[in-house]
Amino acid sequence: MAFGDETRQYILSILLCGECSGSRVVDIAKRTNLSRPAVSHHMQILKNAGIVKTRKEGTFVYYYLDPEENEIKKMIDLFSDIQQIMKYVPDRNGDE
Repeated sequence: MAFGDETRQYILSILLCGECSGSRVVDIAKRTNLSRPAVSHHMQILKNAGIVKTRKEGTFVYYYLDPEENEIKKMIDLFSDIQQIMKYVPDRNGDE
């Protein structure tokens, strides 16, 4: 799963806090202390999963999150559903 890797989670947090217009691999590499090939690998996984999109400007490729992207919406819906279900789970802390 694309969200399961801590490095990709960190990259996503960078994209969330970064420029709305997107970030280049070289910029993400600087912020993560990862090599450009390593960042490119993670970005390809996120792109293939439909989590990030790309935009080209000349020779530059910018990665960005699309707030309307279905995969992100599916994850939000999943966690929202889990949160609702957890309201009905019996208390398991041992106190009765």
